Amino acid sequence: MARMSVEIEQPYVYQHRELVEPDWTRFPGWRDVTAEQWEDVQWQRVNCVKNLRQLRALMGDLLTEEFYEDLEKDQQLRATMSMLVPPQMMNTMVSEVTWADGRMPAAGEEFTRAFYADPVRRYMLPVFSDRRTDWASHPYATRDSLHEHDMWVAEGLTHRYPTKVLAEMLPTCPQYCGHCTRMDLVGNSTPQVTKLKLAGKPVDRHTAILDYLRANPGVRDVVVSGGDVANMPWKNLEAWLERLLEIESIRDVRLATKALMGMPQHWLAPDTVEGVARISKKARERGVGLAIHTHVNAAQSVTPLVARASRTMLDAGLRDVRNQGVLMRGVNDTTKQLLDLCFALADDAMITPYYFYMCDMIPFSEHWRVSLAHAQHLQHSMLGYLPGFSTPRIVCDVPFVGKRWVHQVDTYDTERGISYWSKNYRTSIEGEDVDVTSAEYVYYDPIDTLPASGQEWWRQHTVETAEADEAAAVEQAAASRRASVDQLA
Repeated sequence: MARMSVEIEQPYVYQHRELVEPDWTRFPGWRDVTAEQWEDVQWQRVNCVKNLRQLRALMGDLLTEEFYEDLEKDQQLRATMSMLVPPQMMNTMVSEVTWADGRMPAAGEEFTRAFYADPVRRYMLPVFSDRRTDWASHPYATRDSLHEHDMWVAEGLTHRYPTKVLAEMLPTCPQYCGHCTRMDLVGNSTPQVTKLKLAGKPVDRHTAILDYLRANPGVRDVVVSGGDVANMPWKNLEAWLERLLEIESIRDVRLATKALMGMPQHWLAPDTVEGVARISKKARERGVGLAIHTHVNAAQSVTPLVARASRTMLDAGLRDVRNQGVLMRGVNDTTKQLLDLCFALADDAMITPYYFYMCDMIPFSEHWRVSLAHAQHLQHSMLGYLPGFSTPRIVCDVPFVGKRWVHQVDTYDTERGISYWSKNYRTSIEGEDVDVTSAEYVYYDPIDTLPASGQEWWRQHTVETAEADEAAAVEQAAASRRASVDQLA
């Protein structure tokens, strides 16, 4: 007897969606740009949007004056990152692909409304009206919220986990994200934030990192980051990676680059592809896992060019390409948005959904952050749809601790939005006399997500000292970095 197919109603229904490269000529400023120009990495770098003047030239009459005023106000009063958006990323905002009925919204008010609502715009071109006015910053927000520079063992080298290190090779990126956790160091200064600078010469810093790794064979895993390694000339990066691969204890190397999505043209350039093939071959011969970790936050960012870049890197010999997104309100804070993104990554781009980090507690980030409870709900709601190896973990990067799965919290005061966490290892700043297994480490929910009683508690306890606390935290972070540099001099 033949079985009858049964339609089971599901809260999320999977549907394979063909990737489409939006038509960049819809923007007045790119009306005459050819496909050859678009796929040229140098053209992409030269034509990044860096200021309001360039945005106006690109958009023509698409946006109303209201938006430009809103953006300018944010740049002056709130922005922790300077403006830098590659054409590839601009092109994924408000297109015929993302607009509901497959057409382009009309220039002026309709397009402006769509632009305001666009998920990629919300974190790449934040405006003042996006930000909260009640709690623009959490009272305990800090510039270096993860205290990475407190754990420097050489300038730019953070040793937070027992067997893993983070190497900040350079302080620049091909694109600057508004929520950047390294906003104290990466990018240009803004009216609100004077950026700290790496003191040593690049060649000296890079050599010191290798010297530390040679002297500490307990480290097996190196995240090569910045900034973004796509801004490092490939010949320089390859030469450094060759020296890294000579260190016997190193078994995993991860190249951190949002540019795989933001500027895939870089990773498709012949010299880069050839170089990746050479270094991948050496890594395989040594038994080292070499992977790219990228940063995609919205399904619309996954285009045919991004998929081609990822597949090209895998063909060149990389072990894997993985995604580490950031969980943000108004960008990807629903189950559907997260699953749409995960399937877009896995289906055609062969990018493994790996992590979603809760947005870190940097200044002026409250409108992006979600509560721990909401993150737990999202983690639960994603289970069962993706293969286990492609089901991303949502993690909270707890200050002085590191990544913790959102369900690993020890104690959670949901009224006041205070969560308490523990860890099982020492970092480089903790001595033998510190009992890390009994210590408590704290993370805070956005205050506006709390019940009225919790918000009132924060007003009573912190509103009078919030500005002083924030100023003190900023100075503490700067002093800590200066001390780290002085110790290493």
